[in-house]
Amino acid sequence: MQQTILHIDNIFTALQKELHKYKQPIVSRSKSGIPDTPFVTLISCLLSLRTKDEVTAQASRRLLKKYNTPETLVQLSEKQIASLIYPVGFYKTKAKRIKGISQTLLDKYQGEVPDEFEELLTLKGVGRKTANIVMVYGHKKHGYLPIDTHCHRIPNRLGWIKTKTPEDTEQALKKILPSEYWDDFNDLFVTFGQTICVPISPFCSRCPIQQYCTKVNVKSSR
Repeated sequence: MQQTILHIDNIFTALQKELHKYKQPIVSRSKSGIPDTPFVTLISCLLSLRTKDEVTAQASRRLLKKYNTPETLVQLSEKQIASLIYPVGFYKTKAKRIKGISQTLLDKYQGEVPDEFEELLTLKGVGRKTANIVMVYGHKKHGYLPIDTHCHRIPNRLGWIKTKTPEDTEQALKKILPSEYWDDFNDLFVTFGQTICVPISPFCSRCPIQQYCTKVNVKSSR
């Protein structure tokens, strides 16, 4: 594995210049009329799992415009939550998790979302990706690297790393990606993966960093 990423400054500059025209991922996007709190970030992230961004955005607005604290959300039944977040993926399971997490926050943390990574992982339904996102976009803390499917796939495609899972990718990137890029990494690479460097037949012809890409496992492109 290479110990440094060649042309990293050029790569991030090119991505930032090209991708500003696209919407940010829902978990980091400013939400009109909804408070920007760690709780809102946590719930938005849970809603986004295995769900398209715009479906998540609409569900987040329906639920969090009025019920944006553990105190208000726990008053709803699972059925009421499910009706508000439908049609996000696994909406019934997510409704149960959201109500359960809200109650746990009230019971154990005085209604506050923990600002320690390991504590977040103790919440049922919260994995490393969600915990990292809450730390970065909810608590505005540095030193965390959220990795989703795009953030896992693209560094492997670029030839930066060779990993099998998002967890492996997180650890591998922390060794070679300069820390000043960590805060922007998820936003940039999720947007990049949704619009240009898509999973199947990526748009290499309009990619701003194609000259730095080894195209690992790219069988066809546009």
